[in-house]
Amino acid sequence: MDTSKPHNIIPASLKRNWTQLIKAEATRLGFMSCGISKAGFLEEEAPRLENWLNKNYHGEMSYMANHFDKRLDPTLLVDDAKSVISLLLNYFPSQTQADPDAPKISKYAYGQDYHHIIKSKLKELHYFITDHIGEISGRAFVDSAPVLDKAWAAKSGLGWQGKNANLLQKQSGSFFFIAELIIDLDLEYDSITTDHCGNCTACIDACPTQAIVEPYVVDGSKCISYFTIELKDNLPSTMQGKFDNWMFGCDVCQDVCPWNRFSKAHNEPLFNPNPDLLDMTKQDWEEITQEVFSKVFQKSAVKRTKFSGLTRNINFLKE
Repeated sequence: MDTSKPHNIIPASLKRNWTQLIKAEATRLGFMSCGISKAGFLEEEAPRLENWLNKNYHGEMSYMANHFDKRLDPTLLVDDAKSVISLLLNYFPSQTQADPDAPKISKYAYGQDYHHIIKSKLKELHYFITDHIGEISGRAFVDSAPVLDKAWAAKSGLGWQGKNANLLQKQSGSFFFIAELIIDLDLEYDSITTDHCGNCTACIDACPTQAIVEPYVVDGSKCISYFTIELKDNLPSTMQGKFDNWMFGCDVCQDVCPWNRFSKAHNEPLFNPNPDLLDMTKQDWEEITQEVFSKVFQKSAVKRTKFSGLTRNINFLKE
């Protein structure tokens, strides 16, 4: 035995076995993809993020300017972080809203709030790793902490960031959630994939508010999702007639993306909508009451905008 080697050097074969074990469990838990990358500073993302913030593309989302260093370096979020495990969970629905004239809700918000569902799955994955590999420290992240999830997913080989800034996969498009488990365990790392947007500008051409200011750069403060979810003040009159009938979120840049023709319906029962939601007519939405709102969106992410916010958006569409 070579005693000159540090005791914590892990044989490549063991790292490979651990990696395969983790990916198999991620599949069992229902994740559509799992990729792993080495935890470290995101050098390429740093100037992009700084430039994006300097141009105020985050609008009134002040939290985006917080924890700049942590957004770029997972070792500041998890002590001695070694690996970022990125996971994708499909949410593409089998059915959409029935009335073509009804105000629209982004597909990701049809079912129960994804934060809770995915966090539960990540905890299970963490328990599994601890049970089968050893006492591993780590943290789970689901769109609620300073983590650049799309950058890490791309770095983990799960796809590329398209011209609409969403993560895209050739085999399944972009209708999926992204989450991470950052742990202090060395694993086998995946390779970055290539960009397959080519000369396509479908998302840029279709954006109702011209929020995609240049390929791969989105002005968040012009996005319909920002207006209908993040903005708490009155909606600006300059946006009148530009919301394409969206009352919560917006799927336009995903709906027109050629890669989303490969999207397949999810098989997560908790993402299925309240039966009433898809059948509500334009008139139903315009006459919605607090009682109906509470029933239809009992465990939904739509609750984030509150009844007052949703009715504000619906009224804006009527004006």
